[in-house]
Amino acid sequence: MTILDKAKIGSPVKINLNLSKDRLTKETIEAINDSKNCVISDFKITDGKGIGVVIKLANGKEQWFFENEIDIFDEYGNIIIKENTNDDNKNILFNLLDNLSYKPKTKMRDLINPINFIIWLMVSIKDIL
Repeated sequence: MTILDKAKIGSPVKINLNLSKDRLTKETIEAINDSKNCVISDFKITDGKGIGVVIKLANGKEQWFFENEIDIFDEYGNIIIKENTNDDNKNILFNLLDNLSYKPKTKMRDLINPINFIIWLMVSIKDIL
């Protein structure tokens, strides 16, 4: 479930300053501190990996945030719990690859062993994935 499924323009949100403080101006931080509950005014495509949210602040100005930097409220004022959308099968594969290690082989018998080659190949490409 994405942020577009949970929120609409006009939905109240709370901004998590700990996640976004390093890129905000002093004026914006003061406006957020004045009123931590702000309103969504628009959505914006971020770096190609997700949807950002344009928030109308207490001082009337607008600032965009990544979807993980805000908490969305439901109609009763409760924070909507964010669901983890990671694929479990993908996580198992990454966990397996992270635990692999490779020791360089020097014996000819070990060098021509296809299993050693496959392990070397998986260890070599895990950073690319």
